[in-house]
Order: sequence, then structure tokens, then C-alpha cells
Amino acid sequence: MGQVSARKEPLLGNIQDISHQVWLFQDQTLIAVPRKHGVVPVNVTLIACNYPETLEKNKGNPIYLGLEEPQVCLCCRELEGQPTLQMMKQNILDLYHQTEPVKPFLFYHNQNGRTSTFESVAFPGWFIGVCSKGHCPLIITQELGSIYTTDFVLSLLQ
Repeated sequence: MGQVSARKEPLLGNIQDISHQVWLFQDQTLIAVPRKHGVVPVNVTLIACNYPETLEKNKGNPIYLGLEEPQVCLCCRELEGQPTLQMMKQNILDLYHQTEPVKPFLFYHNQNGRTSTFESVAFPGWFIGVCSKGHCPLIITQELGSIYTTDFVLSLLQ
């Protein structure tokens, strides 16, 4: 797929983990469920940060990550002393057009072969992850590859 490069319109795609669990929006929560007949993964929207030079180098391509429908963006905020992955009602293009990076909404997209990771810019060392058993909400974690899967396959629709 290549890195999500600078462009004026978001890319559309869907994401699954290496165990073929797709992202699904259900009951106001983003969860991972096994890919099977009749399961329609949510379309994600991605757009590169307008100011990558102001962020840490060699961490990956800083992107905003959201959902096409409903129009929400993923963000990382501290909740009860812990980084937490949240979805906020936000237009991804509004974030893109800000005069500086909006760090809680940014993720370093790092691609290695077919798999991608999404590391929080606001909380370095914390990655989007899912549990391996399925039907679990997406979280932000430091537990790479043990309890949580943090490697995903991003398939672009455009």
C-alpha cells in the first residue's frame, strides 16, 4: 500500500488484524470481530498530518484516523491517569486544516511489509490494539504482541 502520503482528501479503507478480525462500529464502540460472511467492516478514513516536520522523526507517517460513518475520529486522551483510546465527533478534514498538529488525534502509521501499526503521537510507546479472542473493543496498549494484537492490515478502497 505504501505510506499514507500528503494529500488534500482522506483515503478510505478498512482494517483487519493478523487474525482476520475486522473493525466494526457497534453500540457506539469500535470493536474487532472475526471476518465472516455478512460482517461488513467499518470504513476508516486516513489523512496525513499537514506538519510532519514538527513531530518526532523516524516514528512513521503521522496520520489522522477516523471513521467514514459515523463521522468520528480516534484520539488518545488521559483518563484516570491512563492513556485511553476514544472516538470523538470530529471531521477529519477539520483536523487536517488546523495550523498545527492536533496530537491527541494523531497516530504514527508504520508499515512493515503488509502489516501496519498505529502508535499514539500524544502517548509515545502506546499502540492501537485488540484482544485476540474477538468481539473486544479497540484499546491503546503498551503490551505489544502479547495479550493484544497491534499489527494490522490496512486495505485501501481507493
